[in-house]
Amino acid sequence: MSRHLIDDVAVGWDELGTDLLDDAPPALVTALTGGEHWPSRTLDHLITPDGSPPVRMSVTDTTADEQDMQWGYVLHKEGVEVISLLHEDIGPIVSWSTNPRTAFNDHPAAWSSLDSPSAMQASRGRQPQSAPAAAPAKAGAPRPAARR
Repeated sequence: MSRHLIDDVAVGWDELGTDLLDDAPPALVTALTGGEHWPSRTLDHLITPDGSPPVRMSVTDTTADEQDMQWGYVLHKEGVEVISLLHEDIGPIVSWSTNPRTAFNDHPAAWSSLDSPSAMQASRGRQPQSAPAAAPAKAGAPRPAARR
């Protein structure tokens, strides 16, 4: 995942697609995407104000406010750290083994580094193989079909 998300991209991502699920079980892909498939798209054709080639954006404590960043994600060996940049300096880690059908709360208070990580755990009930037990995480407004 880190190779795909970080190493194999020149500048950054415009949209992450279902290619991230290429090796996932077909039933899971259908549950997460409704059977739709679309490729990830990199940030191409960027034009900088001075005409120089675009470079990766470095996000630091200082530049996060300037870049209007609201969320940060740090890939760790054990999972992905989710940081609400407007409210926290660190965040809880979501294990790589977390069921991707787990419903997550996108309110910054739910991602406090001071709270226990129980707010982001999958339900303990048995999930059917063919249908998700919970809606997938929402990161913002629903995607329009025209973007795919």
